[in-house]
Amino acid sequence: MQATLETSRVPAAWIRIVHLLTTPRAARLTAPILIIVTWQLVAPLIGSTLLPMPIDVLEEFIDLAIEGTVWSAFAISFVRLGIGLALAVVIGVVVGLLLGLSPRAEAFAHDFLVIGLTFPYLIWGIIVSMWFGFGDAGPILVVFIAAVPYVIVNMAEGVRDAPRDLIDMARSYDAPRLRVIRQVVVPSLSPFFFAALRYGLANGWKGLVLAEVFAATSGAGWEIAGMRDIGNASGVVAYALYFAFFSILVERLVFGRLSDWVFRWRPRRPEAARAVNA
Repeated sequence: MQATLETSRVPAAWIRIVHLLTTPRAARLTAPILIIVTWQLVAPLIGSTLLPMPIDVLEEFIDLAIEGTVWSAFAISFVRLGIGLALAVVIGVVVGLLLGLSPRAEAFAHDFLVIGLTFPYLIWGIIVSMWFGFGDAGPILVVFIAAVPYVIVNMAEGVRDAPRDLIDMARSYDAPRLRVIRQVVVPSLSPFFFAALRYGLANGWKGLVLAEVFAATSGAGWEIAGMRDIGNASGVVAYALYFAFFSILVERLVFGRLSDWVFRWRPRRPEAARAVNA
């Protein structure tokens, strides 16, 4: 009888373990662990210096942090990213509101937005290096060019998605246009504004790295290019991990918390509640 109870507990225990490992919170830990294990198994089979072992990358990762070069490089890149993204948000919000409110303006700017959304960042990096040399202006301009179309498009869609019944009601009472925009349109733009920030940051970040490779003599992208030139594959992968680390840090500490505060009135999703209670 005792043996039967013990065997019946084993499947229940395994089910409990599997449930814990498949929760959204646990998946954030198990996913990178699976990637590292796969990496460790595949790297020896390839037998190439272009795919370093995880331990070599970890040593390079720690050495960069101790030397301090990674912090100074990313500090320069963050300043460029912040300036370019701020300009993109300010100009993109204004232009997006205009395009959302005016079909004529939207028709005028449509083709330019398509070009901005699809034009390769690599070409922009080469062009700005010829125009501005190897200073800060080129990378900042590429961040702006990469981010502003996404801000404009999201803000314009947000204006079009504004509740038409409330807008029509305000107009029927002869409410001033600026008051309608401030009290009806703008409050409905919050989800689109956060989407614009996320897309703008992601694409500005990618554009910045390419610009620093081709049009800068400092910054994280320039450091990666230098390590590539000397054949330091571990250093390149270590810098890539720092990019991933800072991206997650910004998402969790900035956008995640700000979004939770702005949308605190929304009911929590069931899966999120289960993850917290797990």
